Amino acid sequence: MKKTLLASLAIAALAITTLSASAQKDPEVGGAPMYPSKTVVENASTAPNLTTLVAAVKAGGLVETLSGPGPFTVFAPTNDAFAKLPAGTVDNLVKPENKDTLVKILTYHVVAGKISSKQLEKMIKKGGGKATLKTVQGEDLTATMSGSSIVLTDAKGGTSTITTADVFQSNGVAHVIDTVLMP
Repeated sequence: MKKTLLASLAIAALAITTLSASAQKDPEVGGAPMYPSKTVVENASTAPNLTTLVAAVKAGGLVETLSGPGPFTVFAPTNDAFAKLPAGTVDNLVKPENKDTLVKILTYHVVAGKISSKQLEKMIKKGGGKATLKTVQGEDLTATMSGSSIVLTDAKGGTSTITTADVFQSNGVAHVIDTVLMP
């Protein structure tokens, strides 16, 4: 009986260890592995579905800032999210004369601190179904739940859904979103 109990405990401990390790593993983004030892910029630069965001961050002069210690919570729009904007918008935004507007939009996707999806869900619940997040740009985003998904609503009433949550970085966390947020 003791051997059976010990064997059962060993199997349970192994299962818990395996679950803990898999739960802590960062998801891939666009098929690229994300490493918690790298910064937001370093990881985003390897994701094939975040190339537009990376180009915009470079054009906005925000590489150094987002490579800094943070911590930051970044809501990272995919290339497909940028493609939803009217034709020519991205090309226009990355022009030097539009840098201020680009920076305003990009910093609207960043919140100070490291906020996981579980923390966001708790904030939403505590807020009676919504949480208000102050962006680095200075305006608010509203987070709500739609089923099991976290949805962000921007200042213009547009919505974006977190499609890949909890991509932990050395200087914060990124949540991949499906629509560009507009201040």
